[in-house]
Amino acid sequence: MNRELRRDLAAVLAAALLVTAAVLVGTAIERADGSLHVNWPPLYARWHPHLGPGTVLAPVVGVLVTAYGPPVAARLPWRALLLAVWGAGTAWTFSLALVDGWQRGVALRLTTRYEYLQVIDRFDDIPGALRDFTEHILLGSPDHWPPHVAGHPPGATLTFVLLDRIGLGGGAWAGVWCVVVGATAPMAVLVTVRALCAGAGRAEGTPGETLARRAAPFLVLAPAAVWMGTSADGYFAAVAAWTLALLALAVTGRRPRTAGLCAGLLFGLTCGLSYGLTLIAVIAGAVLLLGSQRLRPLPYVLVGASVVPLALTLTGFYWWEAYPLLVERYYQGAGGIRPYGYWVWANAACTVLMVGPATVAGLRRAGTALVRAVPGLPGVPDAAPRTRLAVLLLGTLLALLAADLSGMSKAETERIWLPFALWLLAAGAFLPRPRAWLAAQAVLALLLNHLLLTGW
Repeated sequence: MNRELRRDLAAVLAAALLVTAAVLVGTAIERADGSLHVNWPPLYARWHPHLGPGTVLAPVVGVLVTAYGPPVAARLPWRALLLAVWGAGTAWTFSLALVDGWQRGVALRLTTRYEYLQVIDRFDDIPGALRDFTEHILLGSPDHWPPHVAGHPPGATLTFVLLDRIGLGGGAWAGVWCVVVGATAPMAVLVTVRALCAGAGRAEGTPGETLARRAAPFLVLAPAAVWMGTSADGYFAAVAAWTLALLALAVTGRRPRTAGLCAGLLFGLTCGLSYGLTLIAVIAGAVLLLGSQRLRPLPYVLVGASVVPLALTLTGFYWWEAYPLLVERYYQGAGGIRPYGYWVWANAACTVLMVGPATVAGLRRAGTALVRAVPGLPGVPDAAPRTRLAVLLLGTLLALLAADLSGMSKAETERIWLPFALWLLAAGAFLPRPRAWLAAQAVLALLLNHLLLTGW
């Protein structure tokens, strides 16, 4: 066993100990006073070993991606690779969801009392519902919104309202929408990595496209797919990911006007879907840092970013008024009870379970690459491809740190942080012997989905 592998395994062991501590300490706290409001800390889940149709399907997908993913990703034409990643990711997510069965795993997920589909009939008059939206956020208000509706700007609910309007109403269509759209997010990550990591330092490291190809199987076979399936946050993750992908294309000189304008439009939509996703601006900062044309597309990005917020404002929804009400609603509920002192570190344990051991080892190697490159960081646009990928990963970690320290992410981060954690999966590009690591990712996802019944 070489030194680098020993260090990888040490990092994985440290992450496993963090998860174990979160489970043991969290269980003790929950038994003592019930303040965590989760049944299997640190996850919003309960112990419930079970089988389902996906018990047969998911291992088959896992074995196929583990065995054939790396060589196929290395050989396929680029566009075919993107489509293959989408197809394989959709199959992996659906197969994991079906471990819980079609009804419980897909059709009913978005119909619970917490979810968006509970209020579809209250949006018959969409402009009127948007004008009155903030009046129903607080728990004491008349006909207050369910938690997820109150906890997000109206763009999230409007998505499902519009699906209903075009004849795709109900939980099954909503679940399929979240899976199929959410599965495009890895494509966006690959586009971003390819664009940003093909810098001038080709001779010093692996070219950007090769890094993206190495990352592809890890983006497919992610433990995070346990929560991507039929969680609206999987859909949010895709919108946020394509925002960054288009921004990457813009700042690397590939149609900067069109790509910049579209990136801005999607960023505006992202802010209309989730308040917390404004933090993708931190990752966007890393994208700008890595771009060869950092400022040229910004006017187009800003114009595009104003469209959705302006449209919501003109209908009577004021983001800046709604967010303080959301904070108050958050502390009216479980958020006001859950102890910050536990979740500020247990959220990291949730993240470990989302991204898996391969990502932990990959991040260790990325950190090493970044430290070794520190003397040359003032010239980031000219840095080696591996260093550039490490900078992108660092931006993601900083966004997660900001979300964690905010106190607005206490529990349920295995769902809420999907749009950020997705980017960490690209750290798999740093790993040799990908098949062993991919097998570890698949086994973790299968254990989580078969032993626990997740709330999302």
